[in-house]
Amino acid sequence: MGIDRSKEALQTALAPHGLSLRGGFVPTAADGLAALPEGRPVVVVWMVGVIGSGFWPHFKASSFFNDGLPDPLDRWSRAIGEELAERFGGRALFPFDGPPYHPFQRWADRAEATQPSRMMLRMHPEHGLWHAYRFALALADGQPNPAVPSPSTDHCARCSDQPCLRACPVGAYTGKAFLLETCARHLHSDAGTECMQSGCLARQACPVAPGKRYSQEHAAFHMRAFVRSH
Repeated sequence: MGIDRSKEALQTALAPHGLSLRGGFVPTAADGLAALPEGRPVVVVWMVGVIGSGFWPHFKASSFFNDGLPDPLDRWSRAIGEELAERFGGRALFPFDGPPYHPFQRWADRAEATQPSRMMLRMHPEHGLWHAYRFALALADGQPNPAVPSPSTDHCARCSDQPCLRACPVGAYTGKAFLLETCARHLHSDAGTECMQSGCLARQACPVAPGKRYSQEHAAFHMRAFVRSH
């Protein structure tokens, strides 16, 4: 009996980790994805990620969370991605491998109805800014969902107040760019304590999908990781 690589089988395999199958797309030669073992071509790429903080208890209970080594979330993601790639006969691709880096944001737009936001993050019509992609699975067979049309609603354009651009205490978001050094300086100062403890204030100000905002512990974890890198 062959391996079941269906969407349902993948979802079942991801559920114990609190991860979600976020959609898939059929790659083209322009994607430049190397062949799989035995020369098999990649026929589908499935995007795997998190929605809200649903995955957080699973990650926190893992050995990676408290082992004191760098990049625990990336290492947790890699362990799961590589195990699933081996199980389903494919290859795991990660957004943190590089340079060169895989174009996960462009891939997201091909797999789901995401769109750019004023914060340079992908806006999802149901999850808002409270989602992320942890890895992708490139497989030799399987059928993704039908092509997702471009979103007909630009949530940011409809948001007349755009509180995200006003909530950042140092104006790090201009609507067209993210001033990384400005943000990092603020977070490294005493004035950045609220952002460090509660998460990015600009992101929290977004009115889309407030029920899926990251928990405080989850948000603070990402802020600490950002500060360590900058």
